[in-house]
Amino acid sequence: MVAAALRQGDKMIINMGPSHPATHGTVKFVLTLDGETVDDIDIHIGYLHRGFEKMSEQGTWQQVLPYTDRLNYVSPLCNNVGYVMAVEKLMGVQITPRCSYIRMLVCEISRVTDHLTALAAGALELGGFTPFLYGVEARETLYPIVEELCGARLTTSYTRIGGLRSDLPDGYGDHVIAAMDKVLSLLDKMDKLLTKNRIFYDRMIGTGQLSQQDAIACGVTGVMLRSAGVDWDLRKHQPYLHYNELDFDVILGHQGDNYDRYLCRFEEIHQCNKMIRQMLRQMPGGPVNVGDWQVVLPPKAAVYNSIEGMIAHFKLTIDGHQVPAGEAYQAVEGGNGEVGFYVVSQGNGRPYKVHVRAPCYYAMGVLKKLVVGGMLADIVPTFDTLNMIGGEVDR
Repeated sequence: MVAAALRQGDKMIINMGPSHPATHGTVKFVLTLDGETVDDIDIHIGYLHRGFEKMSEQGTWQQVLPYTDRLNYVSPLCNNVGYVMAVEKLMGVQITPRCSYIRMLVCEISRVTDHLTALAAGALELGGFTPFLYGVEARETLYPIVEELCGARLTTSYTRIGGLRSDLPDGYGDHVIAAMDKVLSLLDKMDKLLTKNRIFYDRMIGTGQLSQQDAIACGVTGVMLRSAGVDWDLRKHQPYLHYNELDFDVILGHQGDNYDRYLCRFEEIHQCNKMIRQMLRQMPGGPVNVGDWQVVLPPKAAVYNSIEGMIAHFKLTIDGHQVPAGEAYQAVEGGNGEVGFYVVSQGNGRPYKVHVRAPCYYAMGVLKKLVVGGMLADIVPTFDTLNMIGGEVDR
């Protein structure tokens, strides 16, 4: 019957998802096919909606932090940093130089794990099982580094308003360098198996193409935007923390296709490695937290041995940070683009509003432009190069 319908020129409508092995998350595509050609796609998101923004209004400003881990759970430290920077901007808090450098360090480590996940998954979907294993091994090399820092691999909650949970452990810099050396070695093996592989090249080149005009009009950022040739990276063009003190290049593509997005992620890992080594060399000394007990919790010794310390701890824990009334927006360069937090305060210890600008949401909005008119088989590699993270899209 299907063959007869196709002979008559009828189009076929099929469902892909929401639990399809190629979607890497709960998303559903309703595809209209003309033979093997994609005539239309209706994208259904929201299956992982948990009410992040509404839940953020129920607790103190600090209690929002664990929710940010669950947005892009592949690079949660970028979310942690972006959120506390937004609150600090509203409070007028100036963090210490060492805190700033450590925040940059953990963001770049998170970016590498994010890119490795995207590269490995993309290779697997096209039959590259060996490079997939190399990518996963490289990512698993970095997760113990994150765990050493904060005790968790994914749900980190490492930052604090006004500082960090703790300083770097002894010898941490050496561990990071050793881990990055292994990551680069595994990345080189992936490169040899994938980049000039004829089958991989033919499947990626010219598919999922996005023009500069469409990229800008649709609000995509990060690798999606830069692969189309648009020179825009928040770390370079709107530097925050101390990124203006680092030497690194913005990696650009030319065609905006799947292959360019693959190459951009690949080369950005090398740029992250370059920045990580610079940060460790230039890491300043001093405290990681500001000295104001109205912003950060007092040390345990002060809590247990002085009435002032005990009162400060009690008030900050129970009442929360007393953030001045107003609103602020702070964006950081996440693994998939601009992660922005818009926070509104009414002058008390609980947020009135926390809104997140999720880069994956905009990437999903442009997916239709990338696949309509192409082949059914090209949907999977195209979707993989978007690196859609369900927790970030649905919130």
